[in-house]
Amino acid sequence: MPKRVDPDVRREQVADAVIDEIAAHGVRSVTLGRIAARTGLAIGSIRHYFGDTIREVMRFTLGVLMQRAARRDATMSDDPLTRIVDVFTFAAPTSEQEHRENIALVEYRVMARTDPELAADIAATSLAAEEVIRSLLREALADRAIEEEALHREALLLLALIEGFSFSSALSSTPLHETDVRAVVTATVQRLRDAYPPSEKAVEGAAGAAEAAGESRSHG
Repeated sequence: MPKRVDPDVRREQVADAVIDEIAAHGVRSVTLGRIAARTGLAIGSIRHYFGDTIREVMRFTLGVLMQRAARRDATMSDDPLTRIVDVFTFAAPTSEQEHRENIALVEYRVMARTDPELAADIAATSLAAEEVIRSLLREALADRAIEEEALHREALLLLALIEGFSFSSALSSTPLHETDVRAVVTATVQRLRDAYPPSEKAVEGAAGAAEAAGESRSHG
C-alpha cells in the first residue's frame, strides 16, 4: 500500500522549490517543469495540488513567504526602544534561508507592480507592517513631545529603513550581518528619540521624582 503523503507538506515542498528557483534564476524562470526537476515530483502531481496553471503555485508561494516572515522567532525586550531594534533585527534577512526567501519576496513585489492580485496581497502586508512600526514607535516616544503627523513621518522613515535592508540584501550574494542591522537600527532610533523634547508630563514626573528623592535624603 503506497505511503500517504500530507498535502500540506507536499505544497510546502513545492513552495520551497519555487523560492530556490527564484533565488537562483529569477521569477520568470519558474515553470512546472523546473519545479518538477527540483522536487522530484511529476508535473501531474503538482497539478493535482495546484491545478493546471503556474499562477496558483506562485500565489501559494507568496502566501508561504509572508507567513514565514511573520512567524520568525524573536526574543523581545521589555524596553520600548530596544523592542524596535529587536523587531527590525529579526525581520532583516540575516541567514541563508532568510536571504533566499527575501530575494523571492522582492521579486514578487516587483512583479506585483503590474499584477493587481499580487499587489493586493502585498499591500495588505505592507499596511500591517506600517501599523506595527507606528505602534512600537508610539510606545518608544510616549515620554516625548511629538505630534501625530510627525509620528507618522517617523514611522515611514523606519519602514523605509527596513525596506532598504530587504532590497540591498536581495541585490547581494550574502545575507546581512545581524550585528550591523542591530547597530544601524539602534543609532537611528536613538537619533530619532533625541530629536524630540520630553513631554510636559515627563518633565513634571521627573521633577516630582527629584523632589521626592530630596525629601527622602533630608529625612535620612
